[in-house]
Order: sequence, then structure tokens, then C-alpha cells
Amino acid sequence: MNKLLIAVALLGACGKKEEGSSGKGGGKPASGGAVTLNASGATFQQPFQEVAIEAFTKANAGIKINYGAGGSGKGRQDFADQVVDFACSDAPYKEADVGKVKGGEFFYIPNVLGPITVSYNVPGVDKLQLSPDVLAKIFGREMKKWNDPAIAADNAGVTLPDLDIVVARRSDGSGTTENFTKYLTLAAPDAWKLKSGSTVEWPADTQAGNGNSGVAQIVKSTKGAIGYVDLSDAKASGLKYAALKNASGAYVDPSVAAATAAGEGIEIKDNLIFSALNSKAPTAYPITAQSWCLIYAKQTDKAKGTAAVAYFKYMLTDGQSLLGEIDFAPIPKVLQDKALAQLAKVQVP
Repeated sequence: MNKLLIAVALLGACGKKEEGSSGKGGGKPASGGAVTLNASGATFQQPFQEVAIEAFTKANAGIKINYGAGGSGKGRQDFADQVVDFACSDAPYKEADVGKVKGGEFFYIPNVLGPITVSYNVPGVDKLQLSPDVLAKIFGREMKKWNDPAIAADNAGVTLPDLDIVVARRSDGSGTTENFTKYLTLAAPDAWKLKSGSTVEWPADTQAGNGNSGVAQIVKSTKGAIGYVDLSDAKASGLKYAALKNASGAYVDPSVAAATAAGEGIEIKDNLIFSALNSKAPTAYPITAQSWCLIYAKQTDKAKGTAAVAYFKYMLTDGQSLLGEIDFAPIPKVLQDKALAQLAKVQVP
């Protein structure tokens, strides 16, 4: 068993497995030594949470982790209200909201990098390139036809149809929305008029979906649709996605390698807030988002606190090896080291 997990395994040692349990995470933890952690938050990193929780709880049969992917906004609110043990978010709290977090001091622990794709459903168009200004005008509804001359200029030799553009976007408070719109404010400041945030005032003729999977479903089922979806969900839905022009002028497809490139050279604040958006690296995918999980600095329950710290350590160490399989990139080594040091400050009774 991984040395990081031994302490946590001891939590369940005093309780016997329920009858029928395989001992590999298949059965419910027994009472007495069992620990349940409840969490909520980002749909962006939901695929990672699913595989990480499965692997971690198989190695620690006395621990159960429930993750409700209701969006980053819900995760931050649930964490602030202390209705979950930890939360995950693709964006930090606004400065004015930090003081509203009822549990006091907390840490941002980064755990994944991943591309936000611009997925589309345009029959006959298998390859698409988009520059920042064009992307901003499409999502701002200034361009409404796929054969708009500006889109054609990005796609020499491609026959674009006389088809209406249907913009799909998130209905919920979303870190994916925040990162996508932050990118547009950075890369296309003159063309993007809707500002940035976990919610924005989208034009009335856009279509809203809940979570990354909801936007993916709109794109998949709607001819002429375009939407922003994390790479893992885009692939799972069989969507096509565009190559985007990065800050170096290269058109780059979303990929794990391109997200990794975007993570190099990031500026990291003391609280581990950083951004991989609009990287200047020549091979970087420009809409590479980052995500964190939030944990209270002072835990109030020994069993839960010990389990939470061990799970966070797992996400930062062995769990990083799971990311490539689900189209996410691991965090850079320098960030991993800082995150482990931050996690070591968590106080457990």
C-alpha cells in the first residue's frame, strides 16, 4: 500500500468489512472506523474526481468520498456554508467573499490542468481554426453565420456552409465559464464585450446547458452549434473541436501536451493562485484552465481531517498519473511541491 495511505487505512482497521465486500472498494465501509467525506464543485475536474476517488477508496476501504459536481460556484458556496468537507473550483473566491467562508482560513490546493475546447457541430467541416477576435465575436453574437468572411479568413481552403451559428454556454455558476471568458478578455480585449465571471450576461438567443456535459449535449444535438467544453467531456461526447490561435500566433489543438506546455512558466502567488490562460509558450493551447480543491486549515474532526489530508496528498502524488488517461495534464513539479508544503500546514485534532 502507498505509504501516504497507511495512516488512513488505520482509520478503518477497527471496523470489519460488511458481508459481501470485496475489500477493493466494492463494499460500503463498516461503522465504527468508517469515514465519509462529502464534497462538491467543478464539473471541469469531475472526471478526475471520479477516477481518483475510485482508486483512493479501493486502497482505503474504510473511507467513502461523495463528490457532487454542481459547478465551481456551487462548490465555493457549499464550502463557505460548511455543508461539505471540501470543495473543488476552477476559480478562486472574489476577494469580497473570502470573509464569508464560515470555517475560517482555508487553502487552495491545485490539482489539474486541462484544455477547454471550443467544440462545434458543423456538417462537412472536420477541421476548424479560430483566432481570438473571431472567437470573441462568435460568442458575443456579432457573427451569426458559419460562412462569415472573418471565419473564412481563419480557414483558407475550407468550405464553410451558409448555416446559422448556435452558441451553447453554461446555465450554472461555472469556473469553466470564468476561465473561458477570462481568456477572451486577455486575448481579444477589443472584441469581447461581455466581461468575465462565473456567470455573464449572455445574449438571449444563446442556449444554456447545465455543467460541461450539458453544453456538450447541446453541441452534439444541434446543427450549427458551438460551445466551450472541457476536453475530457468533448471526447466522451464524440465532439469535434477547433484549433485556436495562441499568443505566439500558432494554431494549436487542445491536448494534454499543449496543456502541459501552458503550465510551464506560470506565476504562482503565495496562496497558490495562478493562471495558465493565454500562455506565451509556442506550443501551448491558449485556453488551458486550472483547478483547485479547497480544504480548511483547521480541521474539527480527527477522522475526517486525517482522511481529507490523505486524499489531497493522493491527488497531488499518485493521482497525478491518472490524469493523462482522461485528457488532463498534471500540475508542474514546482507547483506540486508548493501544494504539498501548503497541505502540510493543515491542522488535524
